[in-house]
Amino acid sequence: MEDNTLKKAKRLIELNENKICNHCLGRKFSKLIDGKDNEDRGRIIREKLEIEEARNSICPICRNLFDKINESLYERIDQKINYINLEFDNFLIGSRVDKDIQKIDEKMSEEINVDCENIKKEINRIIGLSLEKRYNKEVEFEKNNILMEINFKKEEPTVYIRINPIYIEGKYNKFIRGIPQTKWPCRECHGKGCDYCNYTGKLYPESVEEILSDIVLKYSKGRSCKFHGAGREDIDVLMLGEGRPFVLEVVEPKIRNLDLKQIEKEVNEYANGKTKYKNLKYCKRNRKAEIKVSSPNTYKVYEALVKSKNNIKKEDLKVLKTLDVIEQQTPLRVKRRRADIIRKKRVIELETEFIDSNTFKMKIKTEGGLYIKELISSDEGRSKPSVSGLLKTECICERLDVLEVSKK
Repeated sequence: MEDNTLKKAKRLIELNENKICNHCLGRKFSKLIDGKDNEDRGRIIREKLEIEEARNSICPICRNLFDKINESLYERIDQKINYINLEFDNFLIGSRVDKDIQKIDEKMSEEINVDCENIKKEINRIIGLSLEKRYNKEVEFEKNNILMEINFKKEEPTVYIRINPIYIEGKYNKFIRGIPQTKWPCRECHGKGCDYCNYTGKLYPESVEEILSDIVLKYSKGRSCKFHGAGREDIDVLMLGEGRPFVLEVVEPKIRNLDLKQIEKEVNEYANGKTKYKNLKYCKRNRKAEIKVSSPNTYKVYEALVKSKNNIKKEDLKVLKTLDVIEQQTPLRVKRRRADIIRKKRVIELETEFIDSNTFKMKIKTEGGLYIKELISSDEGRSKPSVSGLLKTECICERLDVLEVSKK
């Protein structure tokens, strides 16, 4: 041990009237002295300096905080985990320490000119190592299942456990009309429950999200779910073909290791043909953002049944092949909840099927984000060009189905 290190250590002991605990003493020299831990380094320093530790004293730096890291604390953590019946594969420790303690700790480092870790890091490491042995689980800094935060600001430390979400990716189909993608809160009471919604708090009894969430929450024991779809179809539109990608975020799951094949089977039985879910698998958090980004490679295929006000002929439909770049101002029906801007989207392919003088089908492949109903009606001129404009007659979309949501 270098003489300069010993001089600094002696100065630190003197500054604290020999009341400094071995944890705080050893931590200041953790990068300079070998030892099994900081408390051991503190003892080594005292032996070299022949200065015994003061008994029954309060450390001026940590105020004997390290004495609170004991079996009683670990039993409190056990009780918390057992009470909520929590399952986890890894964890992270965090701590809350009085700011005055942290300031004194930093001041002492400046006084003797040493570079060392702060007191919270030592606390977290000590608790983390003990719990690794206790639960046979590893500390994980990046992708942890849970964060255990210990609050040392009170006389008795309190334990808070933050359970991080799990993310499940898949695709869904919707085979009947009248079901929204996500839970639709009542517009009158905003989810509280009232006469208008029959005290359900929502406008529709079920949704694509809720049918899946009911089963996932049953097995995960989570608090709630959040549904992130790759776009959404209107409530009166079917989602056919291979299905629409989605990510289900399960909030505070007490059980993380789920049998997704069993859940997929059970949720499809529960849906009873109204919706279908497939290819369920775990994914990372960033996947929910990825599926929402409308890249130039994404496209959607729709089939629309169109009604025209005036009579048309089969050959009239040829003009619809000229549809290419569409400029759409935010539709009137969604203007109150979307920014009122003009979007440019491209029609990639278009096929028509003449049915009668006032009816035809239109199969259309477009860039993601094009509003098909407004492309047909023109939405009072907010979509240009439009089916109504090209056919020179008022047209409406009587029925719309999504056939494909994919990438080139």
